[in-house]
Amino acid sequence: MSTLPSSVLFLCTRNAIRSPLAEGLMKQALAEAGQSSVFVASAGLYPTDIDGFVVSVLGEMGIDMHRHETRPFDTLMDGGYDLIIALSTQAEGEAADAMRAQATEVESWEVLDPSLVDGTREMKLDAYRETRDQIRAKIAERFGLGR
Repeated sequence: MSTLPSSVLFLCTRNAIRSPLAEGLMKQALAEAGQSSVFVASAGLYPTDIDGFVVSVLGEMGIDMHRHETRPFDTLMDGGYDLIIALSTQAEGEAADAMRAQATEVESWEVLDPSLVDGTREMKLDAYRETRDQIRAKIAERFGLGR
């Protein structure tokens, strides 16, 4: 297992889809591994309410995100996180700029933005599931969790 940071922030553009998916999945993986010492949160550059499809596809895995509160990144730029994982190109740029003088590591993960998929409700749900599964695989690869 990789060395776990003491705190991780998942960052995307709106804190509505990819970063809450990552937050929920990381918390579940940590709980399943018996790791309670890692603080995990998510934020957005322009936060909006969590997307209902996110609540649905995480609910399929027993993760309840109904009470998720979106957070703006600009209130969290104090360097209080060991690791920021950016899930959008814009988030990566903002995090890198904001953390330039901090000791915070910034990583970027390329994952599908399911909000760009058009089609039926089931087609959209499948896109959200694909993004969920991409993030879960990246968590397993990066942190050795959830395998």
